[in-house]
Amino acid sequence: MPYTYPGVYVQELPSPVHTITGVATSITAFVGYTPQGIDGQAQTIFSFGDFQRLYGGLATDSAVSYAVAQFYQNAPGAQAYVVRVPKAGGAAKVTFGTLTFMSRSSGAWANGNLLIDIDQGAPVDLTADETAFNLTVTNLVDGSSESFPSLSLDNSQLNYVATVINDQDNGSQFVQVADSLAAGSTPTPLHATGITGSGITPGSFLGTASGTTTPGNTLTNTAKEDLAFQLEISNPASFQGLPVAVTVFNKGDPLPQSLTGIASALQRAISAALAQPVPGASVTVSLTAANTATGNAAPAYGQALRVNVTLPGAPDAVLDIAEISGSSPSADALSALGLTPSSGTPNPNFNVAHYALGSGNGGSGWGDESATVKGTETGPPAPGDLTAAFSALDKVDLFNLLSIPDATRNDMSASDSAGIYSEAIAYCGPRRAFLLVDPPATVTTVSAAIDWISNTLGIPQPNGAAFWPSVRLPDPLNNYALRTFAPSGVVAGVYAATDGSRGVWKAPAGINATLNGVQSLTYQLTNDENGELNPLGLNCLRSFPVYGRVLWGARTLQGADALASQWKYVPVRRLALFLEESLYRGLQWVVFEPNGAPLWASIRLNVESFMQTYFLKGAFAGTTPDQAYFVKCDSETTTPADIDNGIVNILVGFAPLEPAEFVVIQIEQLTGQASS
Repeated sequence: MPYTYPGVYVQELPSPVHTITGVATSITAFVGYTPQGIDGQAQTIFSFGDFQRLYGGLATDSAVSYAVAQFYQNAPGAQAYVVRVPKAGGAAKVTFGTLTFMSRSSGAWANGNLLIDIDQGAPVDLTADETAFNLTVTNLVDGSSESFPSLSLDNSQLNYVATVINDQDNGSQFVQVADSLAAGSTPTPLHATGITGSGITPGSFLGTASGTTTPGNTLTNTAKEDLAFQLEISNPASFQGLPVAVTVFNKGDPLPQSLTGIASALQRAISAALAQPVPGASVTVSLTAANTATGNAAPAYGQALRVNVTLPGAPDAVLDIAEISGSSPSADALSALGLTPSSGTPNPNFNVAHYALGSGNGGSGWGDESATVKGTETGPPAPGDLTAAFSALDKVDLFNLLSIPDATRNDMSASDSAGIYSEAIAYCGPRRAFLLVDPPATVTTVSAAIDWISNTLGIPQPNGAAFWPSVRLPDPLNNYALRTFAPSGVVAGVYAATDGSRGVWKAPAGINATLNGVQSLTYQLTNDENGELNPLGLNCLRSFPVYGRVLWGARTLQGADALASQWKYVPVRRLALFLEESLYRGLQWVVFEPNGAPLWASIRLNVESFMQTYFLKGAFAGTTPDQAYFVKCDSETTTPADIDNGIVNILVGFAPLEPAEFVVIQIEQLTGQASS
């Protein structure tokens, strides 16, 4: 700024400080089959309650569901991601015209639990788009629902149904849709296809009524029978049709002289009829303006009676009374009241198509759903399905631990299991994540464990660790009888708990690394047997008096003594991954800055401040900062050639704290001194 007058000038200077924040260290990703949930999409959870809501909770055939439960037993409140891998089979479906709605969660769970409601009421404007409609999807498992107003069958529109519903980020979390309409074809408006709903299916009025709506005339039920009709209610529990007979007017009774009176009578009659078979049902009958802009061949209605029935645990079911017709429309009771029956062509403004995916609900007009396209589960996920699920984690910003308990199912061969872990460890590398490897179910002896870690597993990489033996915990789904589980869920919880209480540089092992919830182990190791496995890099789970079941090993898959790796120990490797990820994220501001001495000095300032923070927390060896770490970024690390190529080199070193794996106590006995 120019200095034009004598005085004091204030200038705000940019700070060279760019705080580097340490990233999380124990966000765990679980991959495997769950009883429900979106296929192949990673969703975050913070409790087992979240898992129950999104993925259906525990299931006997879902190893990952138990792993998640065990994780939260050991690390309450920790963050995790779950990727659902479906079993072999198919998704539940239902077809409306050219549209086929399929559950995004394949398998039998969706049968009867996902409801599709389609209507053409407000805010649809049929004069602007005759193919428009509203869609509501309801999940009866937890009562949640989604609404998508004003969708279109016209694929040239921004609100085209497939575009909106299938959007990965903002579309439906319950269903996806396929449209069989050929490209370039003109879509048929839904009301022209004959929408009918199975939520409430009207029957016919029995009998006739005399009289007209001419002023001064008295309407009387002169039929030989009572004026009655039948509702068919979809039972929220089983979705079996529940017929309910409704008698509106008895023979010989006078009829109300207005549509308002008819509405009140209908509301009282239907409420009384539903009170016992469907406790808690709420009925509202109202007058509403009839739709006049549908292009239907049927005459337009001046007014229509609308029945709304709200069932406990289910969405509203809607019936347009004007659609009820008898065998002789000219003598129909509603005709006598001045309502023109639609002769089977529905009024699309008020009628709702109401179907359960895969439930077998029928209905004229929009096609039935047969058992052949219900959701099925015919076999466990294949190894290829498990490894394909890793790509779902690509959208996850950060995860640190990876657990795949399905890789060790009883029906999984040793080679298949090893293949899954081989792909998993390769995926973890560029993500700076750490793989937790479970032992196959067939590894039940020390000799089998030695053979597995030495010959079968075959992934001597630093970004992972293997554990043995398996753990036994009570199974809530089997009277709390003990059941054997892969240990990675418990181990991930121990890692997260240790990170939270001590830091990622503390070995997640020892007498404080308690395996919460574990009642016993499938093999009780002795010290000598532990001594055979530890030098091979296999981390043992032990049971000790007083301390109980604990994790008693902290070596990576590259931790065998024979490999002499610098990444031998889990805390050293995980600390390095933590530093790398934190510095990678914290130095993004450097990109496109002028590559010279001022930038280098600023980088040193910020990185040294970050490293000093963790030196003070005890993350590094050494008693002074110079002994614990160094940061170098200057003309020696970044040459003129590097500058020409747009490269700035930063060299960071740290002295790791290796765990005290072998504690040696030396005792010297002093000889007695001769008295003088």
